[in-house]
Amino acid sequence: MIRKILNGVLDPSLLVFKPWKKFGGGSFGLRLDYDIFSRPHYAFCTYYAARQACALGIGRISVAEFGVAGGRGLIELESLAAEVEAELPVKIDIYGFDTGEGLPDPVDYRDLPYIWQAGFYKMDQDALKRRLKRSKLILGNVKDTVPTFIQKYDPAPLAAAFLDLDFWSSTLDAMKIFEAPDDRILPRVFCYCDDVISSIDGGLLNDYVGQLAAIKDYNDAQPSRKMTRIAGLERTRRIPAKWNDQIYVHHSFDHRSYNTYVHEDTDRQLKV
Repeated sequence: MIRKILNGVLDPSLLVFKPWKKFGGGSFGLRLDYDIFSRPHYAFCTYYAARQACALGIGRISVAEFGVAGGRGLIELESLAAEVEAELPVKIDIYGFDTGEGLPDPVDYRDLPYIWQAGFYKMDQDALKRRLKRSKLILGNVKDTVPTFIQKYDPAPLAAAFLDLDFWSSTLDAMKIFEAPDDRILPRVFCYCDDVISSIDGGLLNDYVGQLAAIKDYNDAQPSRKMTRIAGLERTRRIPAKWNDQIYVHHSFDHRSYNTYVHEDTDRQLKV
């Protein structure tokens, strides 16, 4: 009880911002500045992906969640997409990748079988499909569904990705989506990586196992495409939070539009 009271006094997100989170109000960007979303990391990636698309003159984008499980992330994305579309001249398509049957069998130690096992996070497919309004579920192992995704679904350019597949192997298979041709991917894709930080009992994550190993292996294999954190993101946020360290951006340095100027200030000369 004492801890709860102290948290309410010391943490403005619990005390000052609680009514704002409940009743809303203000622009998307303003609310994002203060984390007034149930999943601010999803809001961040979706919003800045859409802004990049607008700056590039792209009117339709895709966002994809890898590891849907119960579907709360997809449902949140549907709400966020509607809000972003109301403020920016862009349409957002949503895709959710999942086996539908929970985690597959671990490949080896890099999949961290000491904390994750086959069958965890199984989806209630019928229940989720009834709740989804605009998302497309892509069921099956990502090693099979990602390579055929573009041909089968003819998606708009990928602009944001949410990676929560737990395993090294599944994450690396999902990251093949970043090898898409230029017309199917933005030069910079905003990404949320769920399993890149951990507590002492949360897997002891490092660069040689799990999602961090997948990111390292991907970067090592790609000469001109890299997944990296946003340097110093936490220091730019009004409300520093754990999720700041889970935001990455996939850079396609060889993308035909990578060097296209997108800054909102079109004339950055010194004022005299």
